[in-house]
Amino acid sequence: MAKFLVQKSGPLHGEVTISGSKNAVLPILAATLLTREECKIMDVPALRDVDVMCQLLESLGAEVETDLEDHTVNVKASGELHWEAPYELVKMMRASILVIGAILLREGRAVIHLPGGCAIGERPIELHLKGLKALGATINEEQLSAGIVDARADHLVGSDIYLDFPSVGATEVIIMAASLAEGTTILENAAQEPEIVDLANFLNKMGARIKGAGTDTIKIEGVKEFRGVSHHVIPDRIEAGTFMVAAAITGGRVLIRNMVPNHLKAVIAKLRECGVEITMEEEGILVCADNRKIVSTDIKTLPYPGFPTDMQSPFMALLTIARGPSVVIETVFENRFMHVGEFNRMGANIKTDGKAAIIPGGKQLQGAQVVATDLRAGAAVVLAGLVAEGTTEVSQIHHIDRGYENYTEKLRSLGANIMRIDD
Repeated sequence: MAKFLVQKSGPLHGEVTISGSKNAVLPILAATLLTREECKIMDVPALRDVDVMCQLLESLGAEVETDLEDHTVNVKASGELHWEAPYELVKMMRASILVIGAILLREGRAVIHLPGGCAIGERPIELHLKGLKALGATINEEQLSAGIVDARADHLVGSDIYLDFPSVGATEVIIMAASLAEGTTILENAAQEPEIVDLANFLNKMGARIKGAGTDTIKIEGVKEFRGVSHHVIPDRIEAGTFMVAAAITGGRVLIRNMVPNHLKAVIAKLRECGVEITMEEEGILVCADNRKIVSTDIKTLPYPGFPTDMQSPFMALLTIARGPSVVIETVFENRFMHVGEFNRMGANIKTDGKAAIIPGGKQLQGAQVVATDLRAGAAVVLAGLVAEGTTEVSQIHHIDRGYENYTEKLRSLGANIMRIDD
C-alpha cells in the first residue's frame, strides 16, 4: 500500500496555487449528460474522484476526453444513455448519485446502487429522492430496501420543494432535474455552498433559468433543451483552507494563489482568532504565522456559510499545538471524529463526548504510524506530522488522492519534509 512519510519541518514559506474544486467539478461533469452537445470543462483537478466520474460518464454512453496536463475534460453524450450505472464505479464515490437526474430525464428510467465514499457517517439520499418524487418520478420501494434506487418518469414537472436539511447533494440533484422539467420549481432551504452557485452558473450557460443559487431559496424555470458550453471550475476552497492551516501550524508565511476569500470567511475568522495574520493581496491571500503564538479557539461546524465540516479535522490539527484548550463541535456528520484516535497516537490527548471534542492544546506531537481514515482526516494527520518529533507514517493515502491534487509536491515546494512511497 502507498504511504506518506512525514518528518518535522520548519516554517513553510513560498506560494502555492490552488486547484479547481473537487466538490464543484463532480456535479458539473454529471450535468454534461443533460445535453447532447459537447461540453468543455476547464480547471479540472487531476484527482481520483474525477477519474471515477469520467469513467462513470463513459460507462453510461458518453464520449469523454481528458487532458490532465491542460486540466480539461470534454464530454459529449449525443447518443442514448445506459440507464443503469455500474456498481463497481458507484461504490467508489458518493457523488455517483449526481447522474441520476440526467439519466432519468434522458431515458425515463435510472437505476443506481446506493453510493460509497468516505466513512464519515450516514449521508442518506432521502432528500434527493424526495425532490425527484416531487418532480413526478416514481421510486421502486422494494428495490430501495435492497440498496438500489430505481427511478422512473415519463417526464418531470416543476414543484414546490422544501428540504428538511440544506443538503448539498440533494440541492444539486434537484436543480439539475428541475432545469429540464416542465414548469417552475421553487426549492426552499436549499444548500448555499459556492459549489451550488458554480453548478447553477454552468447550467445557466447551457440555457437553464435558475435564480437564487447561493441563497436558501432557488427558483428554476424549466426549459426544453440545453446546449454545449465551456466552463471554468471555481478554486477548491477546502484545499485553500488546508494550506492556510499548513502555514499556520508550522509558523510559516505562505501566499495562497487562485482562491476566493469570500468562500472561506469562517475559516479566515477562526485563523485570526488563533493569532494568525491574514492579508488580502492582489496575487492572493498571504498567511503569516511566523514569530506568532497560536492560541486556542472553539469551532462549530455548520452548513455554509458556517464553518465547513471538511475543514474540521485540518483545523483540529492546529488546535492540538495551540496554547489553551479548545472545543470542536461537529453538527454535520455524526462520525467525523475518527481522526481523533490518530491524533492521540501522536500525543494530542483529545477527549470526545458525543458531538464535541475537547482538545487540551499545547502538545508537542510525536511521530507515529497513523491512518488516513477519510479524505480530510488524511490531510490533517499530514499537517500534524509536519510539527511532530520524528517520523509520521501515514497509510491509506488513497483517501487523500481523492481530493488533493499533488498534495505532497505542493507541500514540498513550500519546504515540507514529506515523501510518498508507492508500493
